[in-house]
Amino acid sequence: MDFKSGTILSFDKPLEWTSFGLVSKVRYLLCKHIGEKKLKVGHAGTLDPLATGVLIICTGKATKQIDTLQAKTKEYVATLQLGATTPSFDLETPVDATYPTEHISQDTIEQALTRFIGRIEQVPPSYSACKVDGKRAYDLARQGKEVELKAKVLVIDEIELQEFNPSNMQATIRVVCSKGTYIRALARDIGLALESGAHLTALRRTRIGDYRVEECHTMETFQQWLETLPKETVQQ
Repeated sequence: MDFKSGTILSFDKPLEWTSFGLVSKVRYLLCKHIGEKKLKVGHAGTLDPLATGVLIICTGKATKQIDTLQAKTKEYVATLQLGATTPSFDLETPVDATYPTEHISQDTIEQALTRFIGRIEQVPPSYSACKVDGKRAYDLARQGKEVELKAKVLVIDEIELQEFNPSNMQATIRVVCSKGTYIRALARDIGLALESGAHLTALRRTRIGDYRVEECHTMETFQQWLETLPKETVQQ
């Protein structure tokens, strides 16, 4: 295992960790293991702090493959709270509006989801890493400034309702989609399609290409795995 020449590692990002924070931790552990002060490390596709699941991390020369990995199809499992919205369309911000839900049923949700299959246009959420005049949209949004973002074309290959609880109006969906899809924005648009509102209460990325969450390292298993590697296989 030659981390300096380049390796591709997949992790199950913990809840509330930033993608950058996970990269920094992995870099620290690898540098400590191989006895180097510096090592090029990067990730292929940001996950929000409140999301968990697959995060691919590349080291050394393998960082040249990041763009290719980012372009691969992704799969998510998301839980939506129907009947309420937040400015960020997840739990980062408090509920700012509530809407009727009496007309929503499993059938109406399933019918609404069919509208999102195929090529669609999606406006990214204002709480996103998109740049506006050189500044991150989420920085402007957190300052209370109005953020206008242009719609982007993306592809949703599959979307299905996995579970619906009418007592608390929570729905769990599985989505297979292209690069650039914001599941928070999808939640927003599903709420609108239902003539109501919606925001995410949980999000898990279960796959990027052939990298599946079941096969990913956790921070605990990664450290244990590093300890099993002979030193001579990673030192240069």
